[in-house]
Amino acid sequence: MRSTITRAAATCIAAATSCNPCMPSSGSFKTQFLHEDGREQVTGFQMVGEIIGLDAISTDRHSCDAIALENSEVCELPFNKLESLSRELPSLQRHLHKIMSSEIVRSQGIMLLLGSMRAEQRLAAFLLNLSQRFAARGLSPTRFQLRMSRQEIGSYLGLQLETVSRAFSHFQDDGLISVRVRSIEILSLQRLQSCLNGSP
Repeated sequence: MRSTITRAAATCIAAATSCNPCMPSSGSFKTQFLHEDGREQVTGFQMVGEIIGLDAISTDRHSCDAIALENSEVCELPFNKLESLSRELPSLQRHLHKIMSSEIVRSQGIMLLLGSMRAEQRLAAFLLNLSQRFAARGLSPTRFQLRMSRQEIGSYLGLQLETVSRAFSHFQDDGLISVRVRSIEILSLQRLQSCLNGSP
């Protein structure tokens, strides 16, 4: 089933509800959960073709909300039907396993970001990851729009808003990127990769 989600309507998956995973066919989303004190914690940003809500497969409940960052469309994925079909189609089963494996790798990457990287390394990793994902969709790896706010980036990377803004400014002053509001141009992928690796 395909649903249209406007940015004003926001949520396509709500925490503590029981429903299937879904996949954006257009637009983009963020996933987040609320701390007990009311603070929002962003846990990821999803693009076209990436599955949202895999957490409900094991718990039958979603642990976070998925919120549209722009007008978007999503396709619901009835997991029980996919599971039955995958028994008949080994290629589908392999694809599902690859998707789940990618989610594990993504979670490990977030742990690495938050555990061992400086602020500028975290932002470099974030921009390089977006670059790779845009390239995989046949889009420019060096010119793209950030649909999320600086505040949301900071929440995801475990950084304060001011720290994110300083890191963007530093990258621009050093000629690594060009920033126009939310339009990003990566001027040197190699130097951005060097920053991630800890080189000056």
